[in-house]
Amino acid sequence: QVQLVESGGGLVQAGGSLRLSCAASGGTFSRYTMGWFRQAPGNEREFVAGISRSDIITKFGNSVKGRFTLSRDNAKNMVYLQMDSLKPEDTAVYYCAAAMGKFNPTVVPNEYDYWGQGTQVTVSS
Repeated sequence: QVQLVESGGGLVQAGGSLRLSCAASGGTFSRYTMGWFRQAPGNEREFVAGISRSDIITKFGNSVKGRFTLSRDNAKNMVYLQMDSLKPEDTAVYYCAAAMGKFNPTVVPNEYDYWGQGTQVTVSS
């Protein structure tokens, strides 16, 4: 089975930055489209960002466009989410996900095959 482990979450003040990492094992990382989702208590899981297998196509949720960037290092089986200009509304548990058989990053959670355990991001005002 493919395993995904997120790290890098924590507590920051509004306007600060965090970089989340997702380490993948158990599969050929370069063949997966990777995505990030977030979920706050009582809310539905929300698409944050996704990156294609070829590392060319990226997609971002409307609420994070211009503030978050996404990259992957296939040699290290890692994907990174750089979060800048953080806002209190960014507070959530952030999940890394992997999808097989997808060309473009998908925003639909059910289309992802594997999920990490999540990492908490808290942004104080």
